[in-house]
Amino acid sequence: MTTTTASPTLDWTATATAVGATLSAGVAERDRTGEFTTEAYDLLRSSGLSAALVPVEFGGGGVSHREMGEILRVLGRHDPSTAVAFAMHTHLVAAQVWRHKHGIDASAVFGKVVAGAFLVSTGASDWVDSNGHAVKVDGGYRITARKAPASGCEAGTIAVSSIRWEDSPEGPRVLHFAVPLSADGVRIEKSWDTLGLRASGSHTVVFDDVFVPDAAVSLNRPATGWPPVLNVVIGAAMPLVMAAYLGIADRAVETVTELLAGRTDAHTVGSAGEMMNAYTTAVDVIEAMFTASDNLNFDNTDAGAARILSRKTVSADKLIETVRLAIETIGGAGYSRGLPLEMWYRDIHGCLFHPLPRAKQLRFTGHVLLGHSPLG
Repeated sequence: MTTTTASPTLDWTATATAVGATLSAGVAERDRTGEFTTEAYDLLRSSGLSAALVPVEFGGGGVSHREMGEILRVLGRHDPSTAVAFAMHTHLVAAQVWRHKHGIDASAVFGKVVAGAFLVSTGASDWVDSNGHAVKVDGGYRITARKAPASGCEAGTIAVSSIRWEDSPEGPRVLHFAVPLSADGVRIEKSWDTLGLRASGSHTVVFDDVFVPDAAVSLNRPATGWPPVLNVVIGAAMPLVMAAYLGIADRAVETVTELLAGRTDAHTVGSAGEMMNAYTTAVDVIEAMFTASDNLNFDNTDAGAARILSRKTVSADKLIETVRLAIETIGGAGYSRGLPLEMWYRDIHGCLFHPLPRAKQLRFTGHVLLGHSPLG
């Protein structure tokens, strides 16, 4: 594993643009085949982008949360699958930066990331209840589970996951842990075959009687009830994730502008204006998410998480609407595979499925608004 070359003096946007431009040539082919590119992760590591969010004093680039969002936005313009998969790594790093800013030691994770590790999240499938089965043994646990989707797992180094421990003396518990993807009993099952983001490598990670030492367990919590740690994850993750998708909308709007510049017919002008309404709303709402995160200094509150999730739903709707209207504004050519708009339209729908999908978000936010736990 090669140490990254993160530097606080880099022009991070220019670096992301250069990496994205290198990757963009193969995007259409990877969309056709669904093949993940390990080259992308090699470039993210060698360019320093994979450790850009790690504080300077730990050897990283020291970029802000908002700057990391801009990096993901730039990558999303060029290679949506890579940008969204990379957001899964960066949001885990962001959560550790939040811990560091709140006086909790995160040096071990920072050290691994600076040394070249890529973190793989299984949080979308774990959420509150988690899944799988853990058995207590001397020095740790033996775990068995299937976790999907796990974006970027083919190039990942460490799986950050959780597991149910039903037989705990205290009643059902959930254990949060990290384990190397190279550990005995860990394998990747290539299950990702989807409408969009086809090259994100979001396959299934299988834990087959894997040993997780006690020292690798970062949290042991009740299996029921809302865990406040997820407020941190939401506040750290969702602005970054949505920034990657915003890059797709950027390109859709640019394509309309380039192809239709100078047009004066009323229906085209009106449709373009409607597209810009959706796009402007998405940009502003995602910007508000970063403002609320306060560069990862935000407080751990249910109310804060509820507002972030509300913004996630609104921005997802408007991002999808933006790309749909881009196709409609261009007309029949926009429906053709001769333009990348049809791929971007498939890709942008991935934003619906990140925590929380609309139906779950409405209940979460409604519960909090009315004075309840997020789970009711």
